[in-house]
Amino acid sequence: MRDKFLSWGAVIVIIAWAVAFSIKADWWIPILLTILYAIGIYNITQSKHAILRNFPVVGYFRYFFESISPEMQQYFIERETDGKPFPRNQRSAVYRRAKNLSDTVPFGTQLEVNHRKYEGIKHSIYAKSPKEELPRVWVGGEQCSQPYHASLFNISAMSFGALSDRAQISLNRGAKKGNFYHNTGEGGISPHHLEGGDLCWQIGTGYFGCRDDEGKFNPELFTKYSTLPNVKMIEIKLSQGAKPGHGGVLPGVKNTPEIAKIRHVMPGMTIISPPSHSAFSNAAGLLRFVQQLRELSGGKPVGFKLCIGDTKEFEDICVQMNVLKIYPDFITIDGAEGGTGAAPPEFSDGVGMPLEPALIFVNRTLNNYNLREKLRVIASGKVLTSLDILRAVAMGADMCNNARGFMFSLGCIQALRCNNNKCPTGVATQDKMLIKGLDVTDKAERVYHFHKNTLHTCNELIAAAGRSSYEEVDATMFMRGDEFDHLADLYFPDILGNVKQKAKY
Repeated sequence: MRDKFLSWGAVIVIIAWAVAFSIKADWWIPILLTILYAIGIYNITQSKHAILRNFPVVGYFRYFFESISPEMQQYFIERETDGKPFPRNQRSAVYRRAKNLSDTVPFGTQLEVNHRKYEGIKHSIYAKSPKEELPRVWVGGEQCSQPYHASLFNISAMSFGALSDRAQISLNRGAKKGNFYHNTGEGGISPHHLEGGDLCWQIGTGYFGCRDDEGKFNPELFTKYSTLPNVKMIEIKLSQGAKPGHGGVLPGVKNTPEIAKIRHVMPGMTIISPPSHSAFSNAAGLLRFVQQLRELSGGKPVGFKLCIGDTKEFEDICVQMNVLKIYPDFITIDGAEGGTGAAPPEFSDGVGMPLEPALIFVNRTLNNYNLREKLRVIASGKVLTSLDILRAVAMGADMCNNARGFMFSLGCIQALRCNNNKCPTGVATQDKMLIKGLDVTDKAERVYHFHKNTLHTCNELIAAAGRSSYEEVDATMFMRGDEFDHLADLYFPDILGNVKQKAKY
């Protein structure tokens, strides 16, 4: 292609100019061809892109289609149940609930209900009427003097920086109206978090918002912000499901002067949080840090968030709880399927334990060490629908956090542009032009309605199963497709055996 372009391109350019001179026609055609030929010469001589060297000019089409491949996939190829990480039918349900529209669907399910991955709830023929009151949970153990009455469903950690200022304002106003909490993410408390909604302040390994000039924990700054009336809970982030063992990432294009001031870092630089905390290095140190934060905050609930990896490390934390008699008020379990704005693919795809087995492990371990009644367990990691919430509760969670569902309620279209500052809906970007498209008043209402309608559906599902309260939700409510496979294994061999016997006659 390269050699043909050089030879035939030169011939076509010469002919175009000759014809233009002979008939005195408009000059734009030979000028355009000459520019394209010059671009092709540049493509052939550059050394960075093999496609352009071998396919000058034409190679640009490859990069163009690659740039719009997520949109092509979403709009023209993807079926209702195909999209990743969230299929279109789940996203559509969030959009309808956020807009307070009917979330019914026509003509029946599109799922493969006979597939082994199918999961459903065992309904009761003695179904009950759903309750109107939305469920709430008390957070705060015996060592906490300011317990918090939290919603069952809350906004998971998303920093200002990962999300825009208008997105954070919308989330916080929606949380205020719906009376549920808004996790700040590890980027610190910004003015956009202070719109009246309850906050769970997340303290990450970078100690953003409570760090000194060397990046170490600063008790004075922590006390200043933790005693704010909006701050109801404090969460120490040990690891995140989408990138466990890897520090949080704020791309330089998102690190504006405003964000840098809030985080106490230099603007314009890509900020990678340390992979672990400098304030402690073992289980005993973690628990003493929990105690320190509880005292500095005036007795507010303090807990920690982690994705389960080496199970012995979590068991060691449980051992130290009993030795030191220091108990966190809650533990947030993030699954490997959790979301992120930016992470190496190997970490998102290949590190960490999924939420369901992690919840089972954590609950069994806490029970084995007689700790389960002393704290709350919060599930975080792709808990989007009412069915997801009840499944998490059945696996042992007391409450649930979700991030991407609330992003959908803000208008996120899963464009997969979170990491390059080009989010088209103004949610996960710091581009002022794109942010202007996000209307705070409208989106705050959608956040409120998504939360309310999702929990209302939870109440309906519990009632359909014949249960009266969330305390009655357990694994016996659910059925799985592999149970059907087991039934098939029991029946079909008998049938095949009969066929074989008949074949002998």
